[in-house]
Amino acid sequence: MLFPFFMKTITLSLIWLLVISLLACQPVSTKTEASSTEAPNIVIIYLDDLGYGDVSAYDATEIHTPNIDALAAGGVRFTQGYASSATCTPSRYALLTGVYPWRNKRARILPGTAPLIIDTAQITLPKMLKKKGYHTGLVGKWHLGLGDGIINWNQTVSPGPNEVGFDYAYYMAATQDRVPTVYLEDGKVVNLDPNDPIEIDYQQNFPGEPTGRDNPELLTMKWEHGHDQSIVNGISRIGFMKGGDAAKWSDVDMADHFLEKAQAYVKVHKEGPFFLYYAMQQPHVPRTPHPRFVGKSGMGPRGDVIVEADWCVGEFMKTLEAEGILENTLVIFTSDNGPVLNDGYYDDAVEKIGDHTPSGPLRGGKYSLFEAGTRMPFISYWKGKISPTESDALLCQIDLLASLAELVGEPIDGTDSQELLDVLMGTSEKGRDELVLEATTRTAFRQGDWVMIPPYPGPSIYRNVNIESGNDSTFQLYHLKEDIAQQHNLAAAHPEKLAEMVRAFEVLRGSRD
Repeated sequence: MLFPFFMKTITLSLIWLLVISLLACQPVSTKTEASSTEAPNIVIIYLDDLGYGDVSAYDATEIHTPNIDALAAGGVRFTQGYASSATCTPSRYALLTGVYPWRNKRARILPGTAPLIIDTAQITLPKMLKKKGYHTGLVGKWHLGLGDGIINWNQTVSPGPNEVGFDYAYYMAATQDRVPTVYLEDGKVVNLDPNDPIEIDYQQNFPGEPTGRDNPELLTMKWEHGHDQSIVNGISRIGFMKGGDAAKWSDVDMADHFLEKAQAYVKVHKEGPFFLYYAMQQPHVPRTPHPRFVGKSGMGPRGDVIVEADWCVGEFMKTLEAEGILENTLVIFTSDNGPVLNDGYYDDAVEKIGDHTPSGPLRGGKYSLFEAGTRMPFISYWKGKISPTESDALLCQIDLLASLAELVGEPIDGTDSQELLDVLMGTSEKGRDELVLEATTRTAFRQGDWVMIPPYPGPSIYRNVNIESGNDSTFQLYHLKEDIAQQHNLAAAHPEKLAEMVRAFEVLRGSRD
């Protein structure tokens, strides 16, 4: 009687072993493999005004960025990676929301007192990752507005980063050249003395407060266009500020300060998974390298802060390695818009540029519809998961939302973000087919190897920066594969192609008003 029972048990065991063996032999796609492993930490290192030609991994010869180069050498170095806009606020809006900035008329360069431009009900990159159990952190530049437009800086400022998905946020409200010149942590001004309250006004000065225009003798950096108002640390800013002396930042220590906060965040949350948006301030004006970096580039403060930023990247990556999480962390490195030399201060950026070309082989720069305005250094790095390669695939920072959603298994819809995880991982060259690019409310259209710039008569509103805006009274059409420098307008020679692109652009973009 026992023999049949034992035979039945042995047979069932053999069947289960066979099933398990067959399942173990099934092939696994790249996407499934990335999604099924332990949830990776995700870090976006976002620089400010860094050009395509400002990195030696992108063929810069006059400046050296060994730590950024190491990311490029160990990951995917994209040659056609784009920001959504040629200015900062719109690009940051697109990166975090997956929505084209031209769809939101408030997604423009903002004053320090602007209200939050991300709807708190809107899907964002940190919100999406929180759904999958991620702790989410911001360290660095915000510049997407705060509050509802009437801000009391002496109380908790809300809504802000915390209300759009960040569990932790340590940031400056706008830019280094705008007031308020203080750090905020989860909506509260850091080191604020309640007996010295902060007052901010972008229209008129406070009685008795010195300004760069009226008190040049107090300045350590000479202002040029528009940066002639309240003076902090010997530098005049955009906007007027009174009070808050104990809370004011030290400009020369800013890079170290943000680095320390980013490192501390990693150490606290190393058990993961975490998402860190590390938004560095370099090389935006005012360029204030720490004394140990002064003179290191030979190109004045702009070159020096790029060298400083590269050092920060290296120190941050050392922290990931020291904490034992480098092999489970996807790092994405890029910049918000193209380069600019003279952007409000006289700091020798023009005089000491030498043979360096911040835009590389591209035409234009910050504020421009030409390629240098939006084509960025763009690198994805994941030790042991991404193989070193160079990719010509077309992708945009707007696509990070859908691509990272695919990585963690949280599908999204209702945005302009395109899922390109395989491209980001370096296993596919099939990027976007088309992309709308923006520069200060003007838009252009990339489709395949062609780019079309509609007519925009008149000079650029940013003519002081001495960068070609891309404005022209007629259509412009360029074939980028053969003419990356955009020297040959083919609109007249290829009227059929121009008409085809205009139609496709109008379908996607709609009215340009």
